[in-house]
Formats: sequence, C-alpha cells, structure tokens
Amino acid sequence: MALFETKIPPDAQHYLVCGTGDCGRNCQFYCNDCHQPMCEQCRDEHQKNEKTKNHEVVPYKQRKRQLPVEKCKIHPTKEMVLLCEECQIPICYKCTATKEHRGHAFTDLEIDFDEKVSLCHEEIAKIRNYFEPTSQDLKKEIADDVTEIMKIMDGIRTAMKAEAEAVKKLVNTVTSENIKQVDKIEKSLLETLNGQNQEIDDYINYLNDLIKTFYGYLSPSNIDQIRLNLQSESIRPIPITSKPVPPVFTAGQYSREDVAKLLGRITDPNTKPENRKIKPMETDSTQLKPTGKQRKQNREKSDVKQTLSLSSSVTKVREYKVPGVGRVYHISVGKSGRLWASDNIGNLVQTDLQGNQLQKIKTSGEDESYHTFTQDGDLIYKDKHEKFINRITPGNTITPFIKTGDWLPLSLYSSHINGDLLMGMVKNREAKVTRYNKTGTEIQNIQRDNKGQPLYKYPYYITENINGDVCVSDWSKHAVVVVVTSGQHMFSYTGQGSEFAPYGICTDVLGHILVCDSFSATVHLLDQDGQFLSLLLAEQQGVYGPRSVCVDDENNLWVGQSNTNTVKVYKYLQ
Repeated sequence: MALFETKIPPDAQHYLVCGTGDCGRNCQFYCNDCHQPMCEQCRDEHQKNEKTKNHEVVPYKQRKRQLPVEKCKIHPTKEMVLLCEECQIPICYKCTATKEHRGHAFTDLEIDFDEKVSLCHEEIAKIRNYFEPTSQDLKKEIADDVTEIMKIMDGIRTAMKAEAEAVKKLVNTVTSENIKQVDKIEKSLLETLNGQNQEIDDYINYLNDLIKTFYGYLSPSNIDQIRLNLQSESIRPIPITSKPVPPVFTAGQYSREDVAKLLGRITDPNTKPENRKIKPMETDSTQLKPTGKQRKQNREKSDVKQTLSLSSSVTKVREYKVPGVGRVYHISVGKSGRLWASDNIGNLVQTDLQGNQLQKIKTSGEDESYHTFTQDGDLIYKDKHEKFINRITPGNTITPFIKTGDWLPLSLYSSHINGDLLMGMVKNREAKVTRYNKTGTEIQNIQRDNKGQPLYKYPYYITENINGDVCVSDWSKHAVVVVVTSGQHMFSYTGQGSEFAPYGICTDVLGHILVCDSFSATVHLLDQDGQFLSLLLAEQQGVYGPRSVCVDDENNLWVGQSNTNTVKVYKYLQ
C-alpha cells in the first residue's frame, strides 16, 4: 500500500542489520574505525582485508560513538576534529596554525568524545546500580523510622493520658471524701439549729397560753382572787440559743510546676542523632555472596542475557482467535499459558492456548491496559466507573483491592521485580502514575518532572523495564515517557516520523522497549535508553493495526490488533 509506505521512515529497518553493502544479516559487531555495524561473517572478512585488518572491531554494545559533525566557528568550512589540550576546546585543523593555539598539544576529538561518552555511561550505570537503589533503601529506612516514631509517640501520649486519668481518679476520691465530711458537719449543725428553733416555737406557744390565762384573770369575782392568781403565775425566761460555728475550707497550695511533677514530664534528649549507614559501592572484593536461590536466579538471568540476541528475522509461531471480543486492545499472558484479552467495549475474556474461552467478565474498561497478572498468578483489573481495582485469584474469586477516590484509573501493571502495582490515572486535566505495594497501600506518586512540568496527559498503557524504569505510553502526548524508579524523568520517545500515536507497550528480558504505533501500524523496538533500533513488525509480517503487545516467559511476542480478534505470536530473539 502506498499510503503505508509513506508512514515508515526511509531509514527504518525491521531489525539491526549489517551495514556492509546488501548483506542484510543481523548486526552483532561494530568497526570503530569505519563506524560501521557488521555481522559475524563480514567482521571476519573485514579483519582479513589488508586495508582494514588492523581496524578495531568490537561487539556492537561496546562501540565508540561517532563524533557528531560540527563546523568550526572560526573556519566555517572546516569540521572540528581536534581538542586543544591547553585550551580544552574543540578546533579544526586550520586552527592549529593560528597564534591562539600555536605550540599547543592536540588530541583526536573523536577519542576525547568517546571517553566522555563512556564516562557518561559509567556514571549512568553507577546511578542506576548504586546511587538510586541505595537512595531508595534509605527512603524505605526513613519510612520505617517514621512508622516507628509515630508508634513511640502514640505510646507516650497514651501513657500521659493514663497518668492524667490516675491523678483525676485520685482527685475525685479525695474530693468525694471531703464532701462527705462537709455533709456530716452540715447535718450536725442543722440538727442543732432545728432543735433551737423547736425550743423557741415551744416557748412562743407557752407565751400564747400564758396570755390567755392572764385574760382570764381580768374578770375575777373579788380582788383577793386576782392577787392570788398573779402571785402563782410568773413568766419563764427566754431560752438561751447559740449561733452555729461553720467549718472553714483551706484551699490547697500548689503551682503549675507541682502539677507537672505529679503528672510527669516529656524531655527531648540532648543526644546527637546517629547518621544512617550508607552501604559502600560494591566491588568484586566486597560484594556479598548471594544465597543459593539468588545465585540460581542470577545465573538463569545472566545465561538468558548472554545467549539471547535479536534475530535476523521475525518468525510467526502461531495465531488464534479470541472468542467473545471483536478486537484485542490489551493482552495479559500469565503462567501456564493463561491469556486474558480485552476489547474496547468492556469484554474481558480468558482463553487457553487453543483459543477456547474459559471465562468472560463484563467490565467498564475501554481501549487501555486495564488488566495485569501478579507474581502470584492473580489477575488485577479495574472498574473505571466505580473507581475500584479488583483481584481475581486462580480459583476465580473476585475481591475489591484498591479504591482510587477522585482519580479515574486507566492503566495497570504489576511489577515482576517487587510485586508493586503501577497505575496510570487522570482527574480533570491532571494525570499521574501511582505506585501501590502488595497490600494496596499507596507509596509513591509520579506526576511532574524536575522543572515542575506535567509528565503525562493520558497514561493509556504502562509497563516496567528490567532495571525498574516505569514506561508509559501516552497517546495524548504522542510519546513514550520513561522515568526511573524514583520518578525522575529519563527520556521521552516521540517516534521516527512526523506523527506518532503510541498504544500497547511492553519490555523484554534484554531491556528492549516494544511499543505499538497506531499511526504507522507498526511495532517500534527501542533499547533501554530510548534509542530507536528498528520497526520490528509491520504489514510485511502480517500485522495490521497492532494495538497491544506482551512478551511471555519463553520470550515470545504476543500481538493483539485493533481490527480483528486474532492474536499473533512471534519469535524475534535467538
């Protein structure tokens, strides 16, 4: 198709090929003198040739980077190929004769450039293999210390409250006893006063009776009788009563300091904090010996890396149709050949390797990577409408796992390194990648670069590389955005042509990044640092509209397509 041909860059290859004429075989070596990639056969011929037998031919990954062409600012027609050792600036051959550089020593700029490139790679390796992992270990240690400190402070608060409650209880007891004593004194005083009051009442009654008696004397029959009655009656004196003497309350004498001593005090020890231990950069003599299991795993990984390389051609291994879906927008391949595939209308189907449907779930997922396998063999998938992440065990038990709150989940990937769950999410016009641990606890958010700019617009598809890099296929940014484990932006790949529409993405055991480009209907192959290596798959290999990719444990590449429910499996490593 003419239209398809215009979409592929003119220098695109389907694998890294030998640069000798029309050889076309797989490139494995590189001539540093000719700056030419070559296969094993061409290398042998190159080293036999009288003109080139002394050239330096090395494995392709150990190649010297070719010096970029840059014109001299003083002599614009000449290229800068030398380095003035005294001035430490690049110059051209004509500059050597000028008075500014006369008598100075010069070195080949290409050699200096290669040394600087090698130094950069060494520094990158140090950062990735030591500084960044060690920093992550320190972050984990700090997080553990935060948890421990919070636990200790909660214990102190609890002890302080318990002490205060004990004092309160003691205060209440003493107060209760004092109040009982006051009540007793009050009762005694009131009884005395009530008795006095009754005595006065009786005396008043006596006076009233005496008045009546005297009124009776006012009508006597003779004077002698009045005299006799008055002589026989006399008024009793008023009863003697006493005023009550109430008790006196003497307030306690205490100060804030007395209360502080009673309740205890918190002290901040004047002790210099101990610096955290930073493990030294390991050398061959200081490396710890791995355990038997680790040694076996490391040996297996090392053996795989040493024996595998890009094949000179891509071979289709098999293909089959996935029932229950019209298209295959995402693939998750687990152990024992379990395959889950999804389309863009919420159908999530499990099949065996023969294409027989084993299970079907109706979800709210669309055209994104919304399901993934864990290290334990569970399938995790999202419910976008409910903003829930669900887990399906091998026994087909479905349980809610994570609630994403206000954020809308898009893409999922379960780390094969540590079991963490990476999730791409959006909210309004914001986007981020969040890392959860195995228990579903949020432990990291990746949202902006070191300049404060947003890293993502719509993180459609997500995966993780063998070195821990988080790789996101962002269709809205027209880029593959890669950050290191700590969240620092490493690079963004924007394709090889004028248009790039990335969708499905995965990585392999060699650290390659494979990403579908829906614009050119191809699969791009990148190295770990984002350098374009080839167009791995296109229409020539029978792939039309690749939308999803996945690499299984046998290093086969599974490809789902946007216009059919056929999944194709390819062998591209040898």
